[in-house]
Amino acid sequence: MEVRELVEEIVKALVDQPDEVVCTEIEGTQSCVIELKVALSDVGKVIGKKGVHADAIRRIVHAIGGKKKKRYVLEILEER
Repeated sequence: MEVRELVEEIVKALVDQPDEVVCTEIEGTQSCVIELKVALSDVGKVIGKKGVHADAIRRIVHAIGGKKKKRYVLEILEER
């Protein structure tokens, strides 16, 4: 399972509108940016109180990146 797919599955379990979750991966030479788009009403659920959910997802992604020797950055975008 790819990192993008893992993030997508985790987020789909958190939100009320899982059909609107879009996760894209932009690869660079040494790092990879994972852009996460969710419905405007679900942004708070993904971030969590004081950013707890977002931090947890970022920690998982960071741990996987350490094993793969690649830097992963999670960007949470809100659709308008």
